[in-house]
Amino acid sequence: MTATDSLQPGLTGTALATVGEEDLARNVGSGDVSVYATPRLAALMESAAINAIAGLLPEGKTTVGARLDLSHLAPTPLGSQVRAEARVDEAEPKKLRFRITAHDDTEKIGEAWHERIVVDREKFTSRAEEKAKG
Repeated sequence: MTATDSLQPGLTGTALATVGEEDLARNVGSGDVSVYATPRLAALMESAAINAIAGLLPEGKTTVGARLDLSHLAPTPLGSQVRAEARVDEAEPKKLRFRITAHDDTEKIGEAWHERIVVDREKFTSRAEEKAKG
């Protein structure tokens, strides 16, 4: 039995957002149109994945995003509600794979495969701090 045995296929999580000015492609730098930006959709999808496993990681562990294969299928205007739903599709002791979909008020706007790696929070943070020191 490993410390991550509670992380099993079938776990689900959601994340919600209302598209604001700061979420528009023209304001994020990912385009020049006034629609929900792909980087914001990516972040919402990652949040849904994190929510699927919230409270299930052992003490001192966290997950970090390692891969995101995202298709942004339709535009979403300012003021719309967006909902991302993530489901754990595969669970290995140190790697989780999620299937994620996102919808706005009208239709499906995105789908993705996302991998997250289980890491020791302190070791991971220390590694980044060492890089910062040069």
